[in-house]
Amino acid sequence: MTVKTLGRYELLDKLGEGGMGEVYRARDTRLGRVVAIKVLPAGVNAGPDRRDRFDREARAIASLSHPHICALFDVGHEAGTDYLVMEHVAGHTLAGRLSEGRFPCRRRFASVRRWPTPWPLRTPRASSTAT
Repeated sequence: MTVKTLGRYELLDKLGEGGMGEVYRARDTRLGRVVAIKVLPAGVNAGPDRRDRFDREARAIASLSHPHICALFDVGHEAGTDYLVMEHVAGHTLAGRLSEGRFPCRRRFASVRRWPTPWPLRTPRASSTAT
């Protein structure tokens, strides 16, 4: 088996793919941690405008800090390949979860209640009835 690397990252296995590239589970050889690497397809990163957009998006992602958003650790370019290095979060993919069937309503609401919100949630007012 040939070991494939991008910079200091050793690609371990493919986690998925989509229109914006492929995602791999990888090992950071310097820090010894498991990460996720999103490799952009060659056609996506062609041209200076695309490269500028890629860099802007990477800076925007790096500025976010939220428990439900994985952290961006690094951005790289090697041998014509642009890639993002992100926190690896073990678990199921959304596609895998959706293939299991409908998500019970009770679980959907429980999931939403766990999300921190930047604004206070309002409780419904009790209806006033004139008697």
